[in-house]
Amino acid sequence: MSQDDSFLDRGAPAGARSDTSPRAARATPPAKRGSGTLAVALLISLLALGGAGYVGWRQWRQEQGNAAGNAALSGLKQRVDTLESAFGASDSERNLLRQRLGDADQVNRSLREELLSQSERTRNLEDAVTKLSEKTLSGHDAMLLDETESLLRMAKERYDLFHDAQGALAAYALADQALAAVNDGAFSGLRQSVGAEREALSKTQTVNVDTALTTLSNLRAATMELPLKPLDSAATDTAPGGWSRIMGALDQVVKVQRTNGAPLSVADARFARELASIDLAQAQAALLASDRDAYIAALKRADAGIVAQFDTHAAPVQQARTQLASLLAQPPGAAVQLGAALGELRNLRAVHALKPAASSSAGAKS
Repeated sequence: MSQDDSFLDRGAPAGARSDTSPRAARATPPAKRGSGTLAVALLISLLALGGAGYVGWRQWRQEQGNAAGNAALSGLKQRVDTLESAFGASDSERNLLRQRLGDADQVNRSLREELLSQSERTRNLEDAVTKLSEKTLSGHDAMLLDETESLLRMAKERYDLFHDAQGALAAYALADQALAAVNDGAFSGLRQSVGAEREALSKTQTVNVDTALTTLSNLRAATMELPLKPLDSAATDTAPGGWSRIMGALDQVVKVQRTNGAPLSVADARFARELASIDLAQAQAALLASDRDAYIAALKRADAGIVAQFDTHAAPVQQARTQLASLLAQPPGAAVQLGAALGELRNLRAVHALKPAASSSAGAKS
């Protein structure tokens, strides 16, 4: 088709084109070729659009993947930064702990030095207290110990010479009071020894001396009134029935009388009462002397004399024997040996007297 034809086709009106049917008929085949090209062009354009869409979709996916990767990278970077900050904080805490441990070591060293200094001060204080106790012992305690020693010595001599257990007990009680006022603890054990000797003395006082002496004095006075045994009634009473009648008949025939001026019964009564009184007096003396064996022996002799010379069926004689039996049932205790506490006190005082000399000699050597 020429340019004129195409011009005519573009510029001619519809009515003119319809009048020229042969030209239109000739122009129909070219119209079919143009529609095929257009279809191809549309297909190509569709393919191009599809390719462009695919490329755009791929680019979009790639951008999404890049965005996700960037987000992951940013998260990883944030985590790394967090870990780095945590490591930095742990390093700072570690350094702080090391610093604190160093401070604690220094404090421990200072405390150890203070403890050593405190122990040294304590030793110095103990030495000072020891010196003060020695000075105190030289004054107040020395006076009390002198008093205690004199009381213990007095108690021992009184008991050894006079067997005065009651007086010795009173002296021991005063000595214990004096020891209780002593400030030095080294003499506290001495009170146990004093208490042991006091207990031994108290056990010897099983009988009341005053009561026993009064009882013995009353018995000595009562022996002067006690009835003697009958001289002839014993033989007649103890004889059998037939012999008693024979003795009665002989008594009517034969009379036995005393020829001296004083009746023999009176002399025998005086002699028996004197013997009983002497035995009771010996019991009193033995009790005062704290002689246990002599006291018991004298009481037994007195009881045997009463049984042999006096009428045992009489009430006064029975009462006297009862009193003697009660005295024999409660004899005084055995004698004790005193002086252990006194010796211990002297030894302790000697040791304390040697301590200042020993310390002064040690200080001179140092």
